[in-house]
Amino acid sequence: MTTLDWLPAAIRERSRARALAANEVLFRQGEKALAIFEIEHGRLRLIRNTVAGHSVILHTARAGELFAEAALFASNYHCDAVAAAASRVRIYPKHELLAAFRAEPALSERFIALLAHQIVALRARLEERNIRSARERVLHHLALATGPDGRTMPLEGTLMDLAAEIGLTHEALYRTLAELEKDGAIRRTRAGIALRKLSRA
Repeated sequence: MTTLDWLPAAIRERSRARALAANEVLFRQGEKALAIFEIEHGRLRLIRNTVAGHSVILHTARAGELFAEAALFASNYHCDAVAAAASRVRIYPKHELLAAFRAEPALSERFIALLAHQIVALRARLEERNIRSARERVLHHLALATGPDGRTMPLEGTLMDLAAEIGLTHEALYRTLAELEKDGAIRRTRAGIALRKLSRA
């Protein structure tokens, strides 16, 4: 089952999959927007290049997530999409999706509901970036990213990847994790980082 398994069979059959090696580029900022994408496995970073020449990680998309949804109504992609690990994405041509949405309003409603859910997640990430305390920002991220047990965040990639995702230097993240572990607020394992109790700065 996929995020878009409710799409008509004809559209799903005309979609295609693409495998990406780690650090391989799926598309570049400014390229013509032809499709939206769903991650079947792996992780992709969405990176915005600023006029000053800096690269900003907007989001790390994971298995089951859609990305580049704005391409449906944009001429060009607004960021780079780069594989953070070996990944596989499913590609949905935007002209196929738009035609289906125009023909079947119920499909549009399903897609709008999906986008609304992603807006909620985006607001949570924006809230996270506005938390000034590194300790509270890390705890906030861990609480949002816990897996099925409700306590453990699976660690995908490196701690440097995590630092970039939550907008901290890797030194600040290492220091904060060490403090939280010393205080008994978290427990670090090979599989991830587990919350043990709430901790206040």
